This record gives sequence, C-alpha cells and structure tokens, in this order.
Amino acid sequence: MIVCICNALSEDEVRTAARAGAPCAKSAYAHLGCEAQCGSCLCFAQEIVDEERAQLLQVDAVAA
Repeated sequence: MIVCICNALSEDEVRTAARAGAPCAKSAYAHLGCEAQCGSCLCFAQEIVDEERAQLLQVDAVAA
C-alpha cells in the first residue's frame, strides 16, 4: 500500500525505517531520503511507525 503519494513511499518502506530505529514519521522519511511534502500522509505514517515500535518493544520484553 502506498503511504505517501508525494514521495511514492510504501507501507513496507515506512515499516522498515521504523524497525531501523526511526521514532517518528518525519525521521522515517529522512531515513528513506526524503521529507513530507503536503503532510496528508503523516498521521498514517506515524500509526505505522508506532505499530512497528510497539512490536519491537514486545520482542525485547519477551527476550529479556
């Protein structure tokens, strides 16, 4: 699914950036070499980042 039309970013790309450590949508975009243009995608992108970060925390908690 496309998250950002302006930058042609997919959901998978945003998830990958979040897994790599991006704590917010804007930093995920920066990790992918771009920045938000119109901004209409930022809420959805942040939801994706939050989901991925929560999953990473769960994995860390189980591993501990």
